[in-house]
Amino acid sequence: MPAKTEQKKVHPNVAARVLPHSDDAEQAVLGCVLIDEDAPVAIISELKPEDFYEPAHKQIFSAMSALYNRDKPIDYVTLVEELTEAGVIDSVGGMSYIISLTNYVPSAANYRHYLEIVKKTSTLRKLISSSQQIMDIAYSGDAEDKALSFAEGEIYGIAEKQDRGTLIDMNEAVDRAFKIMDEKQADPTAQRTVPIPFTKLNELLGGFHPSDLVLIAARPACGKTSLGMNFISHAALDKSRKTPAGKVDPFKCAVFSLEMSAEQIATRLLCSVAKVSMEHVNSGMRTVQENMRLVEAQRKLGEAKVFIDDSSLTTPIEILSKCRRLKREQGLDLILVDYLQLMSSGKRVESRQQEVSDITRTMKIAAKELNVPILLLSQMSRDIEKRTDKTPQMSDLRESGAIEQDADIIIFLHREHAPSDMTVDEDTRTKCDLIVAKHRNGRTDKVTVRWHGEYTTFTDLYENRRDAEIEARQPSFTDHFTGVDDENVGTYAENPDVPDLPPMDEVEPPAERKGKKPSSDESDEPAPPPENEKENFSFDDDFTLVVKGDDDII
Repeated sequence: MPAKTEQKKVHPNVAARVLPHSDDAEQAVLGCVLIDEDAPVAIISELKPEDFYEPAHKQIFSAMSALYNRDKPIDYVTLVEELTEAGVIDSVGGMSYIISLTNYVPSAANYRHYLEIVKKTSTLRKLISSSQQIMDIAYSGDAEDKALSFAEGEIYGIAEKQDRGTLIDMNEAVDRAFKIMDEKQADPTAQRTVPIPFTKLNELLGGFHPSDLVLIAARPACGKTSLGMNFISHAALDKSRKTPAGKVDPFKCAVFSLEMSAEQIATRLLCSVAKVSMEHVNSGMRTVQENMRLVEAQRKLGEAKVFIDDSSLTTPIEILSKCRRLKREQGLDLILVDYLQLMSSGKRVESRQQEVSDITRTMKIAAKELNVPILLLSQMSRDIEKRTDKTPQMSDLRESGAIEQDADIIIFLHREHAPSDMTVDEDTRTKCDLIVAKHRNGRTDKVTVRWHGEYTTFTDLYENRRDAEIEARQPSFTDHFTGVDDENVGTYAENPDVPDLPPMDEVEPPAERKGKKPSSDESDEPAPPPENEKENFSFDDDFTLVVKGDDDII
């Protein structure tokens, strides 16, 4: 006899094509808000009116949320008044239905369970709605990448509990802003943005903020890739961010290189971190000391969270798709794309300008959706070479004017002198300017850094911050001859290695100046000349300058 096939039980909602919902759970949630003082805080903060299936329940919950936002008590009297003023008291079932809500609560202590049921059924309805939209796009015969991107974006949005169709009330937005401000004020040193390796640039931008599209542009061979890798390595090796438990929470970085392989990128990172010459590495002529530094750099980078994609035909849609999965599985804090002009939108467009505009717009959307900063490298046009003043401008951005519109921050890498220019000294040749030409949330400025070509890396103009401070305080030679006040020339008091000098009016003149004979404990001082030598002294005679202080010249 043929085996009996087991018939799978079909859920009543499936047979009747009824969207998932639970009237009992929705009524219990609303009743808990009315009778429990603790329930409104959790329920109103985690649910939205759209999470309720019944229209009446949506209106009742909206009225409860309005009362909660105005810091008013939520009970039968205030709720009925709110619904009456809104003119919906009859549509929700009248006052009798509001009273009956409390009868549907078996136990107010179980409000968390009722809340989870409402959230679950709401998620299932969103999945059904998104699936129908995906089916419509698939049936319409649109491009495969468009359909896949839409499907992935919808599912990702539901998984992250993001409802992009919901409008945020100004009160809620202001509360969020003040919460962020209070957190910064409570702990100003806490790392909330991706750190930048250059001190002045980090102070100017405040680190790389989430959802920012940062464009880094320069002419070829100026060091765009090296600068981008500096940002990646510094963030990946930074240990300032901590988990609530106090453990180090490293920044997760993703690198999309359309120009270099993963091995080449890793080599650059190793040489940059270890401060080892690229020439020695490529030629195989490394010293023992360099090998030791490379091993240490390998250990550090091995612990870092850096993910590399070296696909040469990457589109913005593919980058967004890979980053969604990476953020969901590993976490993601910073993205580098090298570089814009090598990318293709994957769509049929009328011109390259339109294609570049589509790419930058997609990258900005990706930065906002993923809530991470994206560093996008870009080439500049040759028009800059035709000008006498070679300082970059936003109009020099290649192929599209939409680049400067979509970017939140634009940084130009500019060198006054080429590294091979032997007409100037090495200190001048290695100086590079990072020109912040656009900063959506702050001021613009110029920051000077140092280029180390052998390591393919940039550092602060002075690797030792103290050296920069000393130079800034160092009085120049001409200051003493231009009427500059001694008080305004500078002081060495901030230098811990240089003792403070007393005011000049408190300094005892040397014995020679006062005509006194030095004591025995001053044997290191030069002896006064004999009397006969004093009489025969001439300015034509040779003499020695002994510098004892700023003004004590003998």
